[in-house]
Amino acid sequence: MKRKAKSTYDEFIENKNQKKLIDKEYRELLISELLLAAMEEDLISVRKLAAEAGVSPTIVQSLKSGKKTNITIDTLSRILDVIGYRIVLVPKSGPGKQLKMA
Repeated sequence: MKRKAKSTYDEFIENKNQKKLIDKEYRELLISELLLAAMEEDLISVRKLAAEAGVSPTIVQSLKSGKKTNITIDTLSRILDVIGYRIVLVPKSGPGKQLKMA
């Protein structure tokens, strides 16, 4: 029986380090794409978003372009709030997992 040839992507993703890199880059892309879409929809400029969120325009521009990858949750939350989004934490293992608060 003939084995199906693997695509370059399939071979690449089998390597754990490569998969980790792809996952990281995907998360970064999501934030920049979200910002671009929301800013375009709301017709809001980098400077206006930064002013309303109380952050530097450089931070917003860097996130928008995908150059900034390390940001605090507080800063991201303020930016997202201005464009009508919020951060939601969901357990990786699926529904039913709960945190016990002290």
